[in-house]
Amino acid sequence: MKEYKWACIGCGHIANETAQAMKAAGRSFYGVYSRTYNKALSFAAEYGIEKVYESADGLFSDKDIDIVYVATPHNRHIEYILKAAESKKHILCEKAITLNSDELSRAVKACGDNGVILAEAMTVYHLPVLKEVSEYIKCGRLGRLKMIEVNLGSCKTYDMTNRFFNPALAGGAMLDIGVYALSFVRYFFSENASDISSVVKLAPTGVDEQAVLLLKNSKDEMAGVTLSLTAKLPRTAVASFENGYVQVESYNRSSYAEITFNNGDDPIIITSDKSVSPLIYEIKDMESAVSGDNGMHLDYTTDVMELMTKFRKEWGVIYPEEK
Repeated sequence: MKEYKWACIGCGHIANETAQAMKAAGRSFYGVYSRTYNKALSFAAEYGIEKVYESADGLFSDKDIDIVYVATPHNRHIEYILKAAESKKHILCEKAITLNSDELSRAVKACGDNGVILAEAMTVYHLPVLKEVSEYIKCGRLGRLKMIEVNLGSCKTYDMTNRFFNPALAGGAMLDIGVYALSFVRYFFSENASDISSVVKLAPTGVDEQAVLLLKNSKDEMAGVTLSLTAKLPRTAVASFENGYVQVESYNRSSYAEITFNNGDDPIIITSDKSVSPLIYEIKDMESAVSGDNGMHLDYTTDVMELMTKFRKEWGVIYPEEK
């Protein structure tokens, strides 16, 4: 496979984690841009990055760059996706890929018009454990999917100015952590949910602080999703079928899944190498997609964004860019 040159936009926590994953795999970003130039300089020095750009346009005009990794707050994603597409560069964008379905439609069209790959950096779609579980389900031994239960909750500092609660930074549980849970549901659903309902508690800033979501599709596959930014929840997911169930711990970064059968047959354990960062799997799958060897589940990303947009509309959670 060709050795692709990656550039990173943003130097926050997830960008550092991705750079660390690359370093552990013996590779590196080729270039980096941040609105704070000194942060980009420090980032480059720490991870052995060759080029630091003083402007985003400088990055996009660099013909050596093949793939742009966007790791900014959600509300800046669409701006950089469109510019990258116009520059004929492939894009791996952090979750949530855009603020809403309208933005994602614009992004998909721009990337299609310019012949570039667009993908969301969603670990759920790239973990070897979940890929193997998915393949096992196809053999039919578990039967039809009936119900999924998935949780994700964390205790964030109750500070209305930080990114988790700040509408100016597209805060709220849905775009920050709900996207993981809904992506897990969509990965195992045979089609997207068409019937949804929810209860929500809003933070004083107006963003969603915690919620319980219920989903059902036309095949009668159902899911319950519990999210919170102010209550720690076990990061577990259970997919129940006619003949057994699959339990996945730390499902957005899992290296372990267990399949249990209703008839008492020995369970099946599926594992992967814990020492490999889940982010590396995203990177490798993205490069394979650019090479034409596989897709990146943009169809699932589109379905999840549709659901998140509908839920937020029902709740009246509107970001400044959407007004």
